[in-house]
Formats: sequence, C-alpha cells, structure tokens
Amino acid sequence: MTLITKKEIAELHDINQEHCISIFIPTHRAGKKVLQEEDVLMLKNQLKDVKNKLAKKGLSADQISKRTKPVQELIDNSSFWREQSDGLAIFLADGFTKTYTLPVHFQEFNYVSNSFYLKPLMPMFVGDGGFYLLMLERRNVKLYECTQYSFTEIIIDDLIPESKRDRVGFDYEEKNLQFRTGQAGTGQVMYHGQEAATGKRKNEIKKYLRAINDGLAPLFTEDNMPLLVAAQDFLFDIYKEVNTHPNLMENNLKVNFSDTDIFDAHELAWEVMAPVFDQSRKDNIARFQQDQGTGKTAIGMDKILPAAFNGKINALFCENKADIFGNYKEENNTITVTLGEESDNTISLMNLAAIKTFLNGGDVYLLDKEDMPNPNSRLNALYRY
Repeated sequence: MTLITKKEIAELHDINQEHCISIFIPTHRAGKKVLQEEDVLMLKNQLKDVKNKLAKKGLSADQISKRTKPVQELIDNSSFWREQSDGLAIFLADGFTKTYTLPVHFQEFNYVSNSFYLKPLMPMFVGDGGFYLLMLERRNVKLYECTQYSFTEIIIDDLIPESKRDRVGFDYEEKNLQFRTGQAGTGQVMYHGQEAATGKRKNEIKKYLRAINDGLAPLFTEDNMPLLVAAQDFLFDIYKEVNTHPNLMENNLKVNFSDTDIFDAHELAWEVMAPVFDQSRKDNIARFQQDQGTGKTAIGMDKILPAAFNGKINALFCENKADIFGNYKEENNTITVTLGEESDNTISLMNLAAIKTFLNGGDVYLLDKEDMPNPNSRLNALYRY
C-alpha cells in the first residue's frame, strides 16, 4: 500500500486542466462486501455520474471513454479489489492517472473541475503523528519511525553494541537472571537466579542500556518526536534511568516478542499514541474558543480564504459533509459564493482553503457539525498571529 505524501498533494494541486476528475469511495479489506463486489459497484456508480458530468460539459462519447478508461480498467481488474484498504482515491486528467489505496474511510464522492478535489485526504496528515518505537530486548534491539499508517525501520546496527559482551566485557549466563511476571505481594518484580537485578546484574544491564541510549542520542538531537519503548517492565525501568530523550513516553508497550511481529506491534503502539496526537486537535479547538473576538480566529469564507493563501492559518476546521462553492480571484481577493455545486464556472472554495492551509503548514481538521469550534459556520480558522 502506497501512502500519499505532502509533496504528492502539492503536485496534484499544481495540475490545472479543463476536466480534472476526482473520485473517492470507501473500500473493504476482506469479507462479504468484497466477495459480493460492493466496492466495484460503488466505483461503477461514481464513474457513471462522472460520465454524465463530462457529457454536460460538451465532451463526446469517445472523449469520455478515453478520459475515463483507467477507471474502467480498475473495475475490470479482479485482483485489484483483493488488495484494498479502507478507501480508494482516483485522480484523472488528460494524460494523467493516479490511484491511491489508503487507510482512510471516504464518503462516496466525485468532482469534475479545473483542479483536483483533495480535502478528503487531509485526515492522513493530522492526528496521524510521528513517533519512534524502540523494540528493546537484551539480545535484539530495533528502532522504527512510525505514523498512524506506516512504520520504517531505522538501521542502528553501527550505533549500538551488538551484545552486552561488547559493552561490559563478558556475557553472563542468562539463566542467572530469569524474569517472572508474578509478584511477591510487595509491588516488586521477582527474579530467579543467583542475584536480583538490583545488584551486579542490574548494573551490567544498565551499562548496556546506557550504551544503547548514547548510540541513539545523535538521531534524536534535533527531533522531539515521542519515543515509545516496547520492553518488559524491568528492562524499561532500567532504561528510564539512563534515557536522555526529552520526550520518552511514561509507560512502556508490553508485548510478547516471540508472538508479536512488527505489524502487530505497530498497531498496539498506535493504540497507545493516538490519544497523545489527538490532544493537538483538542488544544486547537480550546484555543479557538478562548481567542474568539480577539482577531485571532475567523469564520466565513471571505476572511478565511485570503488568510489560507497568505499562510496565516494555524488550524482550519471544515464541516466534513458540507462544502462551499464559488469563485476566487487572488489578485484582488474577490470571492463569489454560489448556492449550487461545482459547474463550469465554480469550484469548491472549501477544498481550496483546505489545501492552501495545508501546503502553508497549517493543520486541517474535518469535523462533524456538532464538533466544530463554532458550529454556526461551515469553516472556522485559528490564526497563527
């Protein structure tokens, strides 16, 4: 599965042709709906609607067939439908086709205008987070850079000692320190063996973990992304003593390494991290509500769209199932809002505001009406200044 990047959003936004086609449908990874080809049927319906729009714009049947051929090829490709995620996004223009299978649930939707409709992609970039996952065992250490939808292993073999022997000069018998999850009624972890981990053995482990921390530290010098450690409790307790990362998560991820691959570990890690990243949305809503009336917030397209172009918006809140159509002339900030949907003479102003905000470094949130900071407007903005 290929995820979409900010660079690709910019490239899609830069394409301006007379008939740019955007199609979104929800899809299913497996199950009855896949077997009954419900996803295929949804795309057929969207394609039929797109063809009708193109016909109304004056294209001939041959022109329409040629322009939409890549979509028909997807409909006829049975293997394609066995490799889906939660949503499918398709972008077509003259000589251009781009298809994304994404872990985002889309509403059925299509858009035909002089540019692509990209607003439904914004959830890929807010609340997805960026964090490090350190898989920590005494004999196996791996580091991953993760988001909600992806993980990439960072090769650290040349940064950390290969084994404890490399750090403390010898390798003690592992059987001398065996971890047991049971507790002795005193709140302390119990160990079997010749010495508890509070003595010489703990010091050896501590030296090893300090070497790991020191080896990884250069990777984190200019990066404050949270660090989540997957480790047994006793290892994590010792690692916390030597850690220098400024944003180490307070609690460790407890996994059984022998039964958990990185795909499962990543999924479990996101369950821990999701509330952390959603806090940013809550903070932005709280700031909006606090700053209303101070000039640091705005509602309505007339104020928000020019601010989006100027990079003034820190957070944009869009009512998810709503839209605003019209025209905008950047040279004199002239905005015309219409009541109807897209036509030969109008575009989605909400889509334009969302993409300009995003490309200028702001966050874009698609919210239900009741969750909007000011539900009386379909578009709310929190300014940077």
